[in-house]
Amino acid sequence: MSVNWREAVLGQLEFYWDFHLRPRLEGLTDEEYLWEPVDGCWTLRPDESGALVMDEADPAPVPPPVTTIAWRMIHVARDVLGIRARAYFGPHEGLEDAGMFDRRLWPEPLPATAGEAIATLERSYRHWHGAVAALSDEAFEAPLGPKGGPFAKDSMGALLLHLNRETMAHGAEICLLRDLYRARF
Repeated sequence: MSVNWREAVLGQLEFYWDFHLRPRLEGLTDEEYLWEPVDGCWTLRPDESGALVMDEADPAPVPPPVTTIAWRMIHVARDVLGIRARAYFGPHEGLEDAGMFDRRLWPEPLPATAGEAIATLERSYRHWHGAVAALSDEAFEAPLGPKGGPFAKDSMGALLLHLNRETMAHGAEICLLRDLYRARF
């Protein structure tokens, strides 16, 4: 029996999105989106210009800080799915040589509200999903190439497996934060 790994891996992401993560985002409020359950949370904050930026540090602290729902949603939308989709599948006008970690591929401002964040996450998911669904089996197995940076020799399939894991892990954390927010009263 032959397994179509492209379809199996894509099906895993679809099932998680359709039956776990996306339904759990219904009813997310702006207050909940930015709720900081503990002091020192990483979240989205305005910079000097007033534009929202994600808290982060390089290298990341060990252990990593607790994050807000906003931080996790934008991490999945921008860093996990969005930038990688744009690096490999466009649009990337003028940045054709940009790799899968290049934040220049994310020109939009970060969303300040829960509704905007859900819409941003949905766009990133649809972009990534649609592009991956259109891949041939050969493209799924092909190396990432220069856009993959230190992972250039890894296959697109390996990247998809990694991004599925990232989406599911961060999605579970978003769901847990929603449970904790609801239980705080």
